[in-house]
Amino acid sequence: MSTLRLPFILGLAGLLPPLLALAAVIWGGSSWSFLAISLVYFYAATILAFLGGIWWGFAAAQPSAPPWLYSAAVIPQLVSFATAWPWAVGQEWPGPSLVVLAMALMGTLLVDRRLVRMSIAPSWWLALRVPLSGGLATVCLAIAALI
Repeated sequence: MSTLRLPFILGLAGLLPPLLALAAVIWGGSSWSFLAISLVYFYAATILAFLGGIWWGFAAAQPSAPPWLYSAAVIPQLVSFATAWPWAVGQEWPGPSLVVLAMALMGTLLVDRRLVRMSIAPSWWLALRVPLSGGLATVCLAIAALI
């Protein structure tokens, strides 16, 4: 099995929960809609924070990691947390929060590309990250458009 094959298969499996939630929003009726929307929001916020954790791990594994990488690694968690704020104060949620999460997920690819260019991330990293971040961002945007 190639180096990329297992992470790619597992990564694609990770897109199943948001895709099932999207199906529930489209075809599940109002009884399933809010639960599915909430689960996609939580999933996207968790994945975004997880990516920051991966960057922290990349930095920690490098004897001379660039200082900016530690700062970049904290930003996804802060963005994930901030997207819950409208819900916490009774504002419109989760449509705008899903859009912010989608934009942030796509933005992570800029950091990932730089990490590959600097040989901090493995050479196959973008081949994994582009379809996964793009897929989850697309589901977030689709659900935001539907609600």
